[in-house]
Amino acid sequence: MKKNMLLGLLAGWVALFSLSAFAEPVADYAREKKWADEVVPGLVVGDPVYLQTPRGHHKFLTLFTPADTGKAAIVVHGMGIHPNWGMVGTLRTELADRGFATLSIQMPILAADARGEAYPPTFPEAAERIAEAVAFLKAKGYTRIAIVSHSMGSRMSRVYLAGKPDAAVKSWASLGIPQDDYKAVKLPILDLYGDNDLPQVLANAGKRKQSLAAKDSRQVMVARADHFFTGSESEMVGAVADFLNATLK
Repeated sequence: MKKNMLLGLLAGWVALFSLSAFAEPVADYAREKKWADEVVPGLVVGDPVYLQTPRGHHKFLTLFTPADTGKAAIVVHGMGIHPNWGMVGTLRTELADRGFATLSIQMPILAADARGEAYPPTFPEAAERIAEAVAFLKAKGYTRIAIVSHSMGSRMSRVYLAGKPDAAVKSWASLGIPQDDYKAVKLPILDLYGDNDLPQVLANAGKRKQSLAAKDSRQVMVARADHFFTGSESEMVGAVADFLNATLK
């Protein structure tokens, strides 16, 4: 009897340990820190703010640029990069110039050689980070919030928005989402992509357009633009700003 009880306890401990191990964050926090150490010293626009997730109590970098309009955008970057990278930095700074507070957030990243199919296990933590970003902006007095995301960041944002997003989140600008549609999301959506975008973005454009159900939703293709809107940054920012002005009234 005692032997069976001991074996039962041992099995329970093993199961508990396995569940705990499964619940551990999968993001590469060391690589995040390396990005932060490179980004923060050279920051010209905005201020670094570290927010904390419930999962693992991890502090992650965000870049905050205030505005006095009551409108704000959470900027969500794509796979493996940082919140001031390239077109993401352009979005966060130029939207701020147009009267939208911006909070560009570090999303979970994996090793530099990780492929896109390895990222879905990071999506739960990604959704938590977006929720923390919303809470931060609300505490600052922003009651009309949009999410502006690119590529893998759009897939991550979809997980948050398909759940129970905060009522302060009014719309979503989704740029270059490589797969998925918008059926589960009830907010107004801008589906923005380039006519020289990735093959999977182009192939899925019709399906995405059919899933745009909410009022003020729209699909916009930027002529001669690639996946990163290289050389088409002004058209990219203009399309996003027009959409935010229409949906953050």
